[in-house]
Order: sequence, then structure tokens, then C-alpha cells
Amino acid sequence: MARTSIYVDAFGHANPIPAAARVGNILTSGIVYGLDPATGKVAPTLEQQCALMFAHMRTIVEAGGGTVDDIVKITVWMVDRANRAPLNTEWLAMFPDPARRPARQAMQAVELGNGMLIQLDFMAVIGA
Repeated sequence: MARTSIYVDAFGHANPIPAAARVGNILTSGIVYGLDPATGKVAPTLEQQCALMFAHMRTIVEAGGGTVDDIVKITVWMVDRANRAPLNTEWLAMFPDPARRPARQAMQAVELGNGMLIQLDFMAVIGA
């Protein structure tokens, strides 16, 4: 099966890499973070970064032919793992049913760069 690169207008990388790649029904993302498409910069607060990060995740999975219901695993890197409330707010809004949530792992990051306080990557199995 051929790999298909997924690009989205609202979220792109400065380097020549796609937001995600799909092979068959498996979609995996690169790093997704709270980039404000209006300014081209990382949002200033953790709450804004989380909201944008989850919105970008939705856009990316949909651009790859899936929905958020197809997401099976999310890995999150946080500068401060103790401050999970903004992450959990967006998590519960996107995945309200406790019986249908993807797996999630939160990792400590010393520094993410460019003002990032949080970022994630995800895997989806589309149409499973």
C-alpha cells in the first residue's frame, strides 16, 4: 500500500513534512500543538494552546478521511504535567463518553520551544 501525506491549511510545519501520513486505514500524525492560524504563532496560554491543539487534531484526522472516533492513541508532552486541567477540559469536550475514549499518555517535557507548553501526536484506525 502506498503512503499518503496529509497536509492541512490551518496547521502546517515550517519544515517540508506533512501533518500526518496514512497507509491503508492507519493514520499517524506528527507533532500537533497550539498554533494560532490567525497569527502563525503559538497561542500565549495553556488553555488556548490546548483548544487549538485539539481543533488541529480534529482537522488533521478529518483531512485523512477519519473522525475523532477513529483516534485510538494520543501521546501528550507537557512542560508541567501537574497542570492537566486545561488538557482535561478539551479531552472531555472531544471524548465525552468514558466507554469510547482513546488511550492517552502524558509525558513530561523539559522544554518544547517557541513558547509551547503542550503538544501531542496521535494514531487513528480509520473505519475500524
